Amino acid sequence: MADNKLLQAILDQIVALKTETVSGFKTVTERLDKLGEQIAELEDDTPTIKEFDDLKGRVEHLETRFASA
Repeated sequence: MADNKLLQAILDQIVALKTETVSGFKTVTERLDKLGEQIAELEDDTPTIKEFDDLKGRVEHLETRFASA
């Protein structure tokens, strides 16, 4: 009978560990989903290379214009 209790205790620990692992993965997956949404949102707000180059040209033009003044 003692062997059955020992085996049951081991099985209970295995089941608890598995349950804990599954809930841990769920938490990690939810966090990754949130981060993915945030990154996508930031990506939408970033300027394109053309917009950045145009802005760089405008800033350089203003720098030369005000440096000579």
